[in-house]
Amino acid sequence: MVNILVVDDEQSIRESIKMFMSEKGHMVHTASTMDGAVRAFGKLSPEVVILDIRLPDGSGLDALSLMHPAYPLSKIIMITAFQDMETTIEAMKRGAYDYIHKPLDANELEKTVNLAIINFYEDTEALQDNKSEITYNKSEIVGKSKIMKEIYKTIGVLCRKKATALITGETGTGKELIARQIHLSSPQSDKPFVIFDCSSVVGSLFESELFGHEKGAFTGAMDSKSGSIELAGEGTLFIDEIGEIPLHLQGKLLGFLERKQYLRVGGKKMLQSNCRIIAATNRDLTKLVAEKKFRNDLYYRLKVVTITIPPLRQRLDDINDLVKYFTIKNAHEMGIRIKTLQKGCIERLKNYHWPGNVRELENIIIAASIKARGNVILLETIDKLLTDQCSQNADQIFQNGEGTTCQNNTLQKERNINFDSLAQVENRHIFTVLQSVQWNKTKAAKILKISLPTLRKKIQKYNLSPMQK
Repeated sequence: MVNILVVDDEQSIRESIKMFMSEKGHMVHTASTMDGAVRAFGKLSPEVVILDIRLPDGSGLDALSLMHPAYPLSKIIMITAFQDMETTIEAMKRGAYDYIHKPLDANELEKTVNLAIINFYEDTEALQDNKSEITYNKSEIVGKSKIMKEIYKTIGVLCRKKATALITGETGTGKELIARQIHLSSPQSDKPFVIFDCSSVVGSLFESELFGHEKGAFTGAMDSKSGSIELAGEGTLFIDEIGEIPLHLQGKLLGFLERKQYLRVGGKKMLQSNCRIIAATNRDLTKLVAEKKFRNDLYYRLKVVTITIPPLRQRLDDINDLVKYFTIKNAHEMGIRIKTLQKGCIERLKNYHWPGNVRELENIIIAASIKARGNVILLETIDKLLTDQCSQNADQIFQNGEGTTCQNNTLQKERNINFDSLAQVENRHIFTVLQSVQWNKTKAAKILKISLPTLRKKIQKYNLSPMQK
């Protein structure tokens, strides 16, 4: 049983909601004016408020602005007969939990109130026992798993020496973050940290962007320009996606690494630079070397120290800390205040295969935080986002000829695939969902948006079982 405050100037609506909610076992209080509502709210501190927008002595929005800061845990549901976008946006901006329209649908109202109550208790519990050691630092690397601790040791050794380093790992694992941490932990932390992304530079401008150019060196070179090496000075040059560097420029980069000297495009004077080079790639450089697409001598010069960042699916124990970090980050950078996740969310996240790694997890948490009602991320929101993500990954297989499947927490890269039948796709998708919920058929049916009998028929049709590989 919870305290519910119903505020509406129409007596029939107040009495109808009071009768309906009282039958559900709640203690219902009513008010007909803004002044009466604010006074009742102050005395009761109700778990849920059902508040009309238009009141005889003021606006429900103004009442909301007074109530929400006074007791942020209370879930305030706005109701109105007027459906305009501006008012809806303003209500949510001022802290409303939800916004529903008249005439009220009893089922919709009950569902909204029930979710509000769940969020209220989750928020209350979070305030009591969700004290986290995780803090927000823009350059912080999060993770306590054994494999990450080994990376921290390597960073500790590397930061004391100005050696060249190569960071490898799948897209989204945090290669730039590792490079930045090496720089920040070094004696050169007060010097520049310059990023040169090989994948984003137009081929004809590659040499100029990296080494710089002199005035008149080529058509359009109206002035001299410093390249990334020069801009890095005594600091660090992070060359991202080093596997994309054109073959004809790899020799020049090797020359710089060996002599710490270089020429601008069109230049005659040899320039010096003592910047540290940290390179990164998500490609297999040994394979590129074998294919004559990457110089063998450059590869060995770069990999003086190599740090291989594991994919997220190999460090699932870090997910809890990563989620806490991202929710704190969202609060600092986006103003999204999330205190906790509903029980079951972390396990659901651990059962996903994460083809996009830590970056994908962050995007999921941002999306779930935006969709959250109150300060709690619900399990159904996480389920929906991950199911949609699996569908997008499956679409990529057909659209691009490569992608990911969502089975048994493994990431399978597929190239030059044969197109499967719809039945085969359905078979795999149903199996994936069942695996993700530990074969709880009720949950699986809900995620798949089909009835339980239909799910049972499909399990029988495709002869699916937990022992299936």
